[in-house]
Amino acid sequence: MLLPIPDVLTAEQVLNARRILDQAEWVDGRVTAGHQSARAKDNMQLPEGSPAARELGAMILGALEQNALFISAALPSRVFPPLFNRYQGGQSFGTHVDNAIRQVTGTGHRIRTDLSATLFFTGPDEYDGGELVVEDTYGTHTVKLPAGHMILYPATSLHHVRPVTRGARIASFFWIQSMIRDDGERTLLFDLDVAIQRLSGEAAAQASAVQLTGVYHNLLRRWADV
Repeated sequence: MLLPIPDVLTAEQVLNARRILDQAEWVDGRVTAGHQSARAKDNMQLPEGSPAARELGAMILGALEQNALFISAALPSRVFPPLFNRYQGGQSFGTHVDNAIRQVTGTGHRIRTDLSATLFFTGPDEYDGGELVVEDTYGTHTVKLPAGHMILYPATSLHHVRPVTRGARIASFFWIQSMIRDDGERTLLFDLDVAIQRLSGEAAAQASAVQLTGVYHNLLRRWADV
């Protein structure tokens, strides 16, 4: 499932984040790349654990906790502390797949990367190129979203970022360990949840909504890894 999630951050939150990001010190993005990814990665990144990364990461995590669409689609168990990158002057990230397990720096915690997320801080009109290209069984998908919007997709997908030829592309990226490991099962639960929400708005369908809610929770109980 590849899902755009609109308005994760408000316009005010984006503006505040941009002020912080503009004043921050950036380092070579290969510091967090795996062995294979380091060969393809050419961007800048906020140092993990820097004051700016911690402040903005907390803001993003707080917003995600309140986002019903994200929770329904991801069914999150753990979220990796958000990281931040910047592409400009022809920088890009070649085709790669994300590491299956990520160590949370400075802790003994690890997460399984079931889902990848990119949250945009610059709008499409601010830069040329820089599209996130995700490959899955249904083909190739090109993503370039407004500031404050996020794309969620399986971390098993091959993906790359095209060169930025004008301006700068600034985004946050992170991973989610879902309670539902399998993407197919997670997609079925999401589709079922969406259908239940639609039925819940129709008085004549209340009994059906209740019955389907039972099916949803029984499937969640069967498949969840918590």
